Amino acid sequence: MLKKYWKKYGTITAAAVFLTVAGLGYGLLEAGPEDEMVTSVISDSEETGEAAENSIAASSGNEDMEPAKQEKIPEGCFVHICGEVNDPGVYELPEGSRICEAVEAAGGFTGEAAEDSLNLAQKISDGQQIVILSREEAARRAKSQEKELLSGQQAGADKTPGPVNINTASRELLMTLNGIGESRADDIIRYREESGGFKRIEDIMKVPGIKDAAFQKIKDSITV
Repeated sequence: MLKKYWKKYGTITAAAVFLTVAGLGYGLLEAGPEDEMVTSVISDSEETGEAAENSIAASSGNEDMEPAKQEKIPEGCFVHICGEVNDPGVYELPEGSRICEAVEAAGGFTGEAAEDSLNLAQKISDGQQIVILSREEAARRAKSQEKELLSGQQAGADKTPGPVNINTASRELLMTLNGIGESRADDIIRYREESGGFKRIEDIMKVPGIKDAAFQKIKDSITV
């Protein structure tokens, strides 16, 4: 009974196994080098894709780690503008601004402003006070400055540069002495050349035309 079963079903089973093995072998023979190449290319593409994804992820991570760049904010200057402007006060302006921009920030000039009393193109500085004069104030200031200038020029004209050495002084320097004109300076030079020079300041009275009264005016301004 068992032998018949084996003969019947064992033969069928063996045939099935034979066919299966033969089919696999045929499939391997049919695959060939080209199929292997395709498989290799697919495998390499998958690996390349994974590497690219990893690179992009790493790059994104680095960007997240970099601090955000901030734009540089220009520094400001605080100036006090007062006088003949419509809205005097303290204003903050960008560094490098001009006085004309400070005037504009303060509402512009009033009708009494002396607009030419200062240089509107001048750059402002932090902590600066800008005073806009009225036309009347500007006129008074100009007059005062003119008076001081004339007074200084007059003082300089009356002042001698110190004691004048009558033995070495030039004609022009001798003429700076009080009461000594062109002809008298020539007389002093002629006398010192002929006499060998002055020994003391009182000897200047030996020069023709210089007497005691003239000597008293210049004695504190001469030396030998």
